[in-house]
Amino acid sequence: MQIDLYSEEEILKGCRKNKRQYQEILYRKYARKMYGICMSYAGNRDMAQDMLQDAFVKVFCNIKKFKMEGSLEGWIRRIVSNTAVDQLRKQRRDYRFIVDTDEEPGEAFEPDVLEKLKAQDVLDIVAELPDGARMIFNLHVLEGYTHKEIAKRMNISEGTSKSQFNRARKMLMAMLNKHSA
Repeated sequence: MQIDLYSEEEILKGCRKNKRQYQEILYRKYARKMYGICMSYAGNRDMAQDMLQDAFVKVFCNIKKFKMEGSLEGWIRRIVSNTAVDQLRKQRRDYRFIVDTDEEPGEAFEPDVLEKLKAQDVLDIVAELPDGARMIFNLHVLEGYTHKEIAKRMNISEGTSKSQFNRARKMLMAMLNKHSA
Protein backbone atom coordinates (compact mmCIF):
# COMPACT_ATOMS: atom_id res chain seq x y z
CA MET A 1 0.00 0.00 0.00
CA GLN A 2 1.49 3.33 -1.13
CA ILE A 3 0.70 5.81 1.62
CA ASP A 4 2.15 8.70 -0.39
CA LEU A 5 -0.61 8.34 -2.98
CA TYR A 6 -3.24 9.74 -0.61
CA SER A 7 -3.65 13.33 0.50
CA GLU A 8 -4.16 14.13 4.15
CA GLU A 9 -7.72 15.21 3.33
CA GLU A 10 -8.48 11.85 1.66
CA ILE A 11 -7.03 9.95 4.61
CA LEU A 12 -9.05 12.01 7.10
CA LYS A 13 -12.24 11.59 5.09
CA GLY A 14 -11.75 7.81 4.96
CA CYS A 15 -10.92 7.60 8.67
CA ARG A 16 -14.00 9.65 9.55
CA LYS A 17 -16.07 7.05 7.70
CA ASN A 18 -14.33 4.31 9.75
CA LYS A 19 -12.79 2.78 6.63
CA ARG A 20 -10.13 0.33 7.73
CA GLN A 21 -7.92 0.99 4.67
CA TYR A 22 -7.58 4.67 5.52
CA GLN A 23 -7.01 3.96 9.20
CA GLU A 24 -4.14 1.69 8.19
CA ILE A 25 -2.70 4.39 5.93
CA LEU A 26 -2.86 6.94 8.75
CA TYR A 27 -1.26 4.49 11.15
CA ARG A 28 1.56 3.63 8.76
CA LYS A 29 2.20 7.29 8.04
CA TYR A 30 2.67 8.30 11.69
CA ALA A 31 3.28 5.15 13.76
CA ARG A 32 7.08 5.14 13.60
CA LYS A 33 7.43 8.72 14.76
CA MET A 34 4.77 8.30 17.45
CA TYR A 35 6.41 5.08 18.65
CA GLY A 36 9.57 7.12 19.29
CA ILE A 37 7.53 9.43 21.49
CA CYS A 38 6.08 6.45 23.37
CA MET A 39 9.57 4.99 23.84
CA SER A 40 10.79 8.27 25.29
CA TYR A 41 8.11 8.02 27.98
CA ALA A 42 7.91 4.26 28.52
CA GLY A 43 11.51 3.21 28.77
CA ASN A 44 10.76 -0.24 27.36
CA ARG A 45 9.39 -1.56 24.08
CA ASP A 46 6.40 -3.48 25.43
CA MET A 47 5.02 -0.51 27.32
CA ALA A 48 5.70 1.77 24.36
CA GLN A 49 3.78 -0.56 22.04
CA ASP A 50 0.83 -0.60 24.45
CA MET A 51 0.89 3.19 24.63
CA LEU A 52 1.02 3.47 20.84
CA GLN A 53 -1.88 1.09 20.36
CA ASP A 54 -4.04 2.86 22.95
CA ALA A 55 -3.17 6.24 21.46
CA PHE A 56 -4.19 5.23 17.94
CA VAL A 57 -7.45 3.80 19.23
CA LYS A 58 -8.09 7.27 20.72
CA VAL A 59 -7.05 8.91 17.44
CA PHE A 60 -9.54 6.83 15.45
CA CYS A 61 -12.33 7.33 18.01
CA ASN A 62 -11.80 11.10 18.02
CA ILE A 63 -10.80 11.77 14.41
CA LYS A 64 -14.13 13.50 13.75
CA LYS A 65 -13.15 16.11 16.35
CA PHE A 66 -10.04 17.17 14.38
CA LYS A 67 -10.99 20.53 12.88
CA MET A 68 -8.14 20.97 10.39
CA GLU A 69 -6.75 23.75 12.62
CA GLY A 70 -3.04 23.11 12.96
CA SER A 71 -1.32 20.00 11.73
CA LEU A 72 -2.77 16.51 11.91
CA GLU A 73 0.62 15.23 13.05
CA GLY A 74 0.63 17.72 15.93
CA TRP A 75 -2.87 16.65 16.93
CA ILE A 76 -1.89 12.97 16.88
CA ARG A 77 1.30 13.76 18.78
CA ARG A 78 -0.70 15.46 21.54
CA ILE A 79 -2.96 12.39 21.87
CA VAL A 80 0.07 10.08 21.97
CA SER A 81 1.79 12.19 24.61
CA ASN A 82 -1.35 12.46 26.74
CA THR A 83 -1.94 8.71 26.47
CA ALA A 84 1.64 7.96 27.51
CA VAL A 85 1.48 10.28 30.50
CA ASP A 86 -1.93 8.97 31.55
CA GLN A 87 -0.75 5.36 31.40
CA LEU A 88 2.33 6.12 33.45
CA ARG A 89 0.29 8.05 35.97
CA LYS A 90 -2.18 5.15 36.37
CA GLN A 91 0.57 2.54 36.72
CA ARG A 92 2.70 4.42 39.17
CA ARG A 93 1.26 6.29 42.07
CA ASP A 94 4.76 7.13 43.31
CA TYR A 95 7.17 8.33 40.66
CA ARG A 96 10.83 7.49 40.90
CA PHE A 97 12.84 10.68 40.88
CA ILE A 98 16.53 11.48 40.84
CA VAL A 99 17.86 11.78 44.37
CA ASP A 100 19.87 14.92 45.01
CA THR A 101 23.54 14.21 45.46
CA ASP A 102 26.36 16.47 46.50
CA GLU A 103 28.40 15.48 43.46
CA GLU A 104 29.79 18.18 41.28
CA PRO A 105 27.96 18.46 37.98
CA GLY A 106 29.69 16.63 35.17
CA GLU A 107 31.41 18.45 32.38
CA ALA A 108 29.24 19.67 29.56
CA PHE A 109 29.20 17.12 26.82
CA GLU A 110 30.93 17.80 23.55
CA PRO A 111 28.47 18.97 20.86
CA ASP A 112 29.80 16.45 18.34
CA VAL A 113 28.75 13.62 20.68
CA LEU A 114 25.12 14.04 19.55
CA GLU A 115 26.15 13.95 15.90
CA LYS A 116 27.83 10.57 16.45
CA LEU A 117 24.80 9.05 18.16
CA LYS A 118 21.80 7.60 16.39
CA ALA A 119 18.33 8.70 17.45
CA GLN A 120 17.77 5.30 19.05
CA ASP A 121 20.94 5.75 21.12
CA VAL A 122 19.61 9.03 22.49
CA LEU A 123 16.22 7.41 23.25
CA ASP A 124 18.01 4.58 25.05
CA ILE A 125 19.96 7.06 27.16
CA VAL A 126 16.82 9.05 28.05
CA ALA A 127 15.09 5.75 28.91
CA GLU A 128 17.68 5.19 31.66
CA LEU A 129 16.31 8.14 33.64
CA PRO A 130 14.00 7.29 36.54
CA ASP A 131 10.39 7.35 35.30
CA GLY A 132 9.32 10.56 37.05
CA ALA A 133 12.36 12.52 35.89
CA ARG A 134 12.01 11.07 32.36
CA MET A 135 8.38 12.15 32.19
CA ILE A 136 9.22 15.68 33.36
CA PHE A 137 12.12 15.90 30.91
CA ASN A 138 9.94 14.75 27.99
CA LEU A 139 7.01 16.97 28.87
CA HIS A 140 9.25 20.02 29.13
CA VAL A 141 11.67 19.40 26.26
CA LEU A 142 9.62 17.44 23.74
CA GLU A 143 6.12 18.73 24.43
CA GLY A 144 6.90 22.27 25.56
CA TYR A 145 4.92 22.22 28.82
CA THR A 146 5.84 24.73 31.50
CA HIS A 147 6.88 23.49 34.92
CA LYS A 148 3.61 24.82 36.30
CA GLU A 149 1.64 22.73 33.78
CA ILE A 150 3.79 19.67 34.47
CA ALA A 151 3.29 20.05 38.22
CA LYS A 152 -0.48 20.20 37.82
CA ARG A 153 -0.52 17.27 35.42
CA MET A 154 1.64 15.03 37.59
CA ASN A 155 0.27 16.26 40.92
CA ILE A 156 3.68 17.41 42.15
CA SER A 157 5.05 20.81 43.13
CA GLU A 158 6.43 23.19 40.54
CA GLY A 159 9.75 23.13 42.43
CA THR A 160 9.92 19.34 42.09
CA SER A 161 9.37 19.65 38.35
CA LYS A 162 12.14 22.23 38.02
CA SER A 163 14.64 20.38 40.19
CA GLN A 164 13.97 17.02 38.52
CA PHE A 165 14.38 18.60 35.10
CA ASN A 166 17.74 20.09 36.09
CA ARG A 167 18.90 16.82 37.65
CA ALA A 168 17.78 14.91 34.56
CA ARG A 169 19.76 17.29 32.36
CA LYS A 170 22.89 16.80 34.45
CA MET A 171 22.42 13.05 34.49
CA LEU A 172 21.93 12.98 30.71
CA MET A 173 25.10 15.02 30.18
CA ALA A 174 27.06 12.57 32.31
CA MET A 175 25.56 9.60 30.42
CA LEU A 176 26.33 11.22 27.06
CA ASN A 177 29.93 11.82 28.12
CA LYS A 178 30.21 8.23 29.31
CA HIS A 179 28.67 6.93 26.09
CA SER A 180 31.07 8.92 23.92
CA ALA A 181 34.17 7.80 25.84
